[in-house]
Amino acid sequence: MTGAGTHDGSLERLKREGRIVVVGASLAGLRAAETMRDKGFTGSLTMIGDEPYEPYDRPPLSKQVLLGNAVADHTALPRRRAIDADWRLGVPATGLDMGARRVRLGNGDEVEYDRLLIATGVRARPWPNPEEGALKGVFVLRTRDDGEGLQRALAAGPRRVLVIGAGFTGSEIASACRERGLDVTVAERGDAPLVGALGGVIGAVAAEMHHENGVDLRTGVMVTSLEGDPSGRVRAAHLSDGSTVEADVVVVSLGAQRNTEWLAGSGLGAGPRGIACDAGCRAFDVRGIVTDDIYVAGDVARSPHALFGYQFLSLEHWGNAVAQADTAAHNMLSESADRRPHLWVPAFWSSQFGVNIKSVGVPPMGTEILVTQGSLAERRFAAVYGYQGRMIAAVTFDNCRWLPFYEQQIESTAPFPPPFSTVDRRPEGAKPQPADFPDPSVPTHGPTITLSGYSPADRKMTFTPGR
Repeated sequence: MTGAGTHDGSLERLKREGRIVVVGASLAGLRAAETMRDKGFTGSLTMIGDEPYEPYDRPPLSKQVLLGNAVADHTALPRRRAIDADWRLGVPATGLDMGARRVRLGNGDEVEYDRLLIATGVRARPWPNPEEGALKGVFVLRTRDDGEGLQRALAAGPRRVLVIGAGFTGSEIASACRERGLDVTVAERGDAPLVGALGGVIGAVAAEMHHENGVDLRTGVMVTSLEGDPSGRVRAAHLSDGSTVEADVVVVSLGAQRNTEWLAGSGLGAGPRGIACDAGCRAFDVRGIVTDDIYVAGDVARSPHALFGYQFLSLEHWGNAVAQADTAAHNMLSESADRRPHLWVPAFWSSQFGVNIKSVGVPPMGTEILVTQGSLAERRFAAVYGYQGRMIAAVTFDNCRWLPFYEQQIESTAPFPPPFSTVDRRPEGAKPQPADFPDPSVPTHGPTITLSGYSPADRKMTFTPGR
């Protein structure tokens, strides 16, 4: 049924006998497939994934798996329902022919579609020197195999672990190492852990947590090279301040790269920052014209958000992947008048050093921060971020009961600073202060939210390689 559209009954034909292809056997891909079946799609459904595994949950890899409380091959995502799909696993997508509506696979096969959902997500950014990155004992953490390999290395009791990058994942890895009783050094080029995601005020609190839990935290430095021994195993790292850290396990936690290279030359609006799509998850082509048969969901998507000035946001969040997948699946099988926008408020959580950190909104947009409940010193607080006189985000440390309230405030574009006072506000939270985010032109480790302008073709941010 080539060319199924959404007019003159063809939508019903699409639901009955159309061909839907999902590239990305991921959280977003699976949830979208389940929603499509729930909405009555009975046609052929093909799920394509470059890993040999059916969709699994990634957050446990940097939490329970590293602590030995769970095993990597028991992290499969629970199924809401059977999806009756043709699974093409262990074979990556290598190209897209938009005109012929075909996805090319690494084994030479081609799969035709009437609707295509791209949910290819991100991968860990590797160590920039491939030879050094190939040393035994050097790890990244993104996939199930990554988690299994790193867990085995930590269980073997290394003398010292070096974590390169103190974003959320790097900090969680450092926390797991200390909980295992391992010596760990963290090298972060920013001024503090989490500074790119939550700003300098919160970063200072995170730094204290590292220090108090026995982490050898080095900030304002970069690892310039890794050194191996004659057997090809890593033994040391050299830092930009001239110091050397001896370590027999090194975890590279330098953020993520979006999986879009396979779309080069396809005519789709895809690049290093993701795949641009409209609020209804429909992908743009390279001319900025929206397609009607290609949709995007999850970490690889870059979409405008009405609550945040219609800036294009790339969100590496579990909840966003689920919500966006549901919206994309609904819109793929709906008439134009019945489609809906993806307006999920970004939310993120992390557990490190015994502290539960949660945020809502887009903290990196904030220029000011105000502690509204609790105390930074006690590491139990809520704080809100302001931008141009309105509340844009909130973060809590072991105080998440306030988060639903602040999410509602963000959704209603409430003013900043908040006009209300609360019973448990402390003196330190009486006055807003600069949120102290680093210069956005200098990338920091592991952002969970990336802002990229107001247009699919926007090029306002340029990165210049260091010398």
